[in-house]
Amino acid sequence: MNIIKPLLLSACYLFTYQLSAQLNPIEFEEFDLENGLHVILHQDNSTPIVAVSVMYHVGSKNEDPERTGFAHFFEHLLFEGSENIGRGEYAKYVERAGGAINANTSPDRTYYYEILPSNQLELGLWLESERMLHAAVDQKGVDTQREVVKEERRETVDNRPYGSLLEESLKRAFTKHPYQWGIIGSMDHLNNAEESDYQQFYKDFYVPNNATLSIAGDIDLEECKAFIAKYFTDIPKGDKPIFRPNIVEPPLSGEVSDTIYDNIQLPAVIQTYRIPAQGTPDYYAVSMLAQLMSQGQSSRLYRALVDEQQKALQVVNIPIPMEDPGVAIQIGIANMGVDPAQLEAAMDEEMVKVQHELISEKEFTKLKNQIENTFISSNTRMANIAENLANYHVYFGDADLINTEIDRYLAVTREDLQRVAKKYFTPDNRVSLKYLPKQATP
Repeated sequence: MNIIKPLLLSACYLFTYQLSAQLNPIEFEEFDLENGLHVILHQDNSTPIVAVSVMYHVGSKNEDPERTGFAHFFEHLLFEGSENIGRGEYAKYVERAGGAINANTSPDRTYYYEILPSNQLELGLWLESERMLHAAVDQKGVDTQREVVKEERRETVDNRPYGSLLEESLKRAFTKHPYQWGIIGSMDHLNNAEESDYQQFYKDFYVPNNATLSIAGDIDLEECKAFIAKYFTDIPKGDKPIFRPNIVEPPLSGEVSDTIYDNIQLPAVIQTYRIPAQGTPDYYAVSMLAQLMSQGQSSRLYRALVDEQQKALQVVNIPIPMEDPGVAIQIGIANMGVDPAQLEAAMDEEMVKVQHELISEKEFTKLKNQIENTFISSNTRMANIAENLANYHVYFGDADLINTEIDRYLAVTREDLQRVAKKYFTPDNRVSLKYLPKQATP
């Protein structure tokens, strides 16, 4: 049973997004409306499907420290309805049209999308314009969705084995930056917030000049532009600058160690390393290093700790892409009877090998092939293309990275992998947590 990957999907709330490219460049058109809404259009008439999406440049890092959890809460709240959509009817419009609808939140942005038959493009645009302009942000919706979020927290954090690992790691890895709190935030903050707090958050961040409308699929470009003008041109621009925290997190002064007693059967070692922001040269090297260490059963950590030494049931190294300097989390689930201290020593030993020895040309070629295969095979769905185009624009101001970012990965050298292993994956740059069963509590 794979314990770690489902855990991180729920705990991170889709922190990561899939970087993608393909052999044939993805063509697109982009422009801005006068109200600041950025629009990206990708036409592909091969299948009668269209993805309509809006990405708002607001995540948990934009929250008031006394009102955490708002970004994720709005991901739920803005499906309640609007002035022109009855309560609980939002998703039904899409379902009746034969489509699918969803959303996700990260520390840096919130993303909403519909996948629809292409003849329902106008429906998708109308729905997203209603969300942007007329959403029902009132006490009844707040009360309803607050209970939904509470249940989500119980299922994904409080009552899930190892479910608190991200929350416990981040609050120790960051002391100043708002990355220190998890996306789901504080239930007390949500309980104590008033209706006016929610309305102000909506007014501050759900404005066209803080949004990117990304559409991919079977569209006629001129018709699509006419629909966009019809539904979005008259939405007023926000009346004040968007809040962007500019906090620089100080370096860790040394290793932070702690023990967490959880409702688990097998101990775990959680190592959280501070790493550079996504898009920086070192981030690409860190990302490739993570693949070297834990991508598949032939990776270094899996081969050494699971197959050969049998000290771990599972082990992964996952860098979390963040707009500001973030973290990579290395997780090992101990095998039955294995002391977590022994497991951590074995995990450290594998990293020391990379720090002291260049990986072989053969292993490096395999690593680059994995990267290329991921990029070549990824953009097969309109949903992925729409989200990736929006991500690249929002994070880097360059949607064409959907075609060219692979070059940044392939520019990483063996020496770069060794260098970032030495620079970032050291004990004095990490939070080290031992997760132990509750029955072991002193």
